[in-house]
Amino acid sequence: MTDPQNPGSSGFDPQTNPAPDLWAPAATPSGAPVSDSSREPGWERATLEKLAFAALNEQRSARRWKIFFRLAWLAVIAAVLFAALRQTAPSATKTGPHTAVVDIKGEIASGAEASAEFVVAAMRSALEDEGSMALVLLINSPGGSPVQAGIINDEIVRLKAKHNKPIYAVVEETCASAAYYIAAAADDIFVDKASIVGSIGVLMDGFGFTGTMEKLGVERRLLTAGENKGFLDPFSPQTEKQRAYAQTMLDQIHQQFIAVVKAGRGDRLKPTPETFSGLFWTGQQAVEMGLADKLGNLDYVAREVVKAEDIIDYTRRDNVAERLVKRFGAAMGVGAAKSLALSGPQLR
Repeated sequence: MTDPQNPGSSGFDPQTNPAPDLWAPAATPSGAPVSDSSREPGWERATLEKLAFAALNEQRSARRWKIFFRLAWLAVIAAVLFAALRQTAPSATKTGPHTAVVDIKGEIASGAEASAEFVVAAMRSALEDEGSMALVLLINSPGGSPVQAGIINDEIVRLKAKHNKPIYAVVEETCASAAYYIAAAADDIFVDKASIVGSIGVLMDGFGFTGTMEKLGVERRLLTAGENKGFLDPFSPQTEKQRAYAQTMLDQIHQQFIAVVKAGRGDRLKPTPETFSGLFWTGQQAVEMGLADKLGNLDYVAREVVKAEDIIDYTRRDNVAERLVKRFGAAMGVGAAKSLALSGPQLR
């Protein structure tokens, strides 16, 4: 061990072996130290300038890469938006013999994918194509607006006469109310044996909060000019006169619905007291009642009825930009207001 009283006891003597001086001038290859006078004048400034220029070059390189990646992302986003904004309908180029298909799925309403605007435009494109041998309306809908359904029904009748091509309805899970209003205009209706078909009726629904408001001590302050301007307001009591007026309107729309079904189905329809009561039936029952013609799906109709197995989808759908606008736009505020408002007559 080293004796603290005798530093040389460990074999190392700081007097004979001094520690190296880290701040001493560097030595040349021959071992001779380099004196400060041998360095070039202004070397400190030159070194600092080199360091500064190196830092600037590094910053410039980083900025260039950042700009490059930003431009690359913008190019990708632009390409995606360009592809999304293009319509999904087939191009105007001529096609070979095929079966044209237009989907009618979900709620039938203005602004929805099953709106009259979208469905009618798709039907026109399909029947104007020289290669389309027939049009199939592929339906899976619980119903919706009688106005939208009426527009589509009228257009089916017009397009059949104009293009002299058959239009068939093929039902998947559901073809009820407004959806059946549309299907009734088709030349033939094909269903699955377990499909839900019918519901030939009209409804108008809403809520009444008058009793709850009285219990909570809430007063409704509604000012109107016109005796019936607040007609069916959910926060005001409903009078018998207003109820009778609404019922008359629903009965009239119901008769319009019945007339359309009778005109479309003709002698094939086998009406009973329950046919127009708003009830619905399975596909098998619908065939027996004359509400549908045969059991069959899309492939069966294309292969066995149209005799054109190639199927081309002409359905007009919302693109990405339109869906974003509908989801995050003014619909958010409108939806909250609609949740408390009375809806118009519905075929569902």
